[in-house]
Amino acid sequence: MTTKTLNPLFDLTSHQRQPSIKNGLYLKDVLSVEQFTKDDLDYIFLRANEMSKMAARWGTCDLLKGYTLACVFYEPSTRTSSSFIAAMERLGGKVIPITEGIQYSSVSKGESLIDSMLTLEQYRDVIVLRHPEIGSVAKAAKYAHVPIINAGDGAGEHPTQALLDLFTIQKELGKIDKLKVAMVGDLRYGRTVHSLTKLLSQYDVSLRFVSPDTLRLPLDLMNMLIDKGINVRETSKVQDVIENADVLYVTRIQKERFTDLAQYDEVKTFFEITPELMEKAKQKMIVMHPLPRVGEIHYSVDKDPRAAYFRQVQNGMFIRMALLAAVLGQA
Repeated sequence: MTTKTLNPLFDLTSHQRQPSIKNGLYLKDVLSVEQFTKDDLDYIFLRANEMSKMAARWGTCDLLKGYTLACVFYEPSTRTSSSFIAAMERLGGKVIPITEGIQYSSVSKGESLIDSMLTLEQYRDVIVLRHPEIGSVAKAAKYAHVPIINAGDGAGEHPTQALLDLFTIQKELGKIDKLKVAMVGDLRYGRTVHSLTKLLSQYDVSLRFVSPDTLRLPLDLMNMLIDKGINVRETSKVQDVIENADVLYVTRIQKERFTDLAQYDEVKTFFEITPELMEKAKQKMIVMHPLPRVGEIHYSVDKDPRAAYFRQVQNGMFIRMALLAAVLGQA
């Protein structure tokens, strides 16, 4: 994938897109963070910043007028589905939302994922897909004739979340290199952690992983980091990392990934970020969370200016606007 010289996506003196974009980043699909180089990331972040300026000034534009997005979620979602819908509508496109009641679609009749995708592509120009099985989105992309964007495949990856997470870190702290990033919670099943870890491995960072023993980062990811020479440590106590962390990335313990609920009950309240704990943290640091939270960050922490998780949510719309433009050849 090649990143070319940036041409302004928007003429910030008008509401209209410039008539010709000869250089840019074109994506066939968005399936994994492994497909992105650092240059690609820089380019996407520049585009996302332009999207945020456009949204602040005009709210919407006609960049994707005439295009239709099918938003298909086999698992529950609030932020990801809503932000993709908002992103498409901000860019002037239309949406076919299949985000609730997938059980009432032809899936309930035994229709395969592939046939569902081949059907939906007859109506739209791009498909955003969330599915509970690892590798399912990549499999769908092999058969589909329109771009597919991975909105989460089980415990596998969540590439658009990782992109918005990295964008948030850069936007909040002004850099990525030389930062100390601590990831807390469900590191075994947490697809957001898996994807963000892969992206961060391209940078000069130190990583700290905080989890119960049963939810440690998968060994293949840990070995990848060690092979790349990344400074990594594991612990079960947030207190071990809070004083030096530039980024505290907190995740919930995912009840839906457990086959034995007794194991879930043992770890569901393992962590809680409180105002008292935050007193030990740096004044210039951020707390992030892909959300939803289920008790791992106390509501009182929301008042702390270092709590970045709702700014993180807004950044998701801008990143997804940039990605939709890229897969449709308009970035």
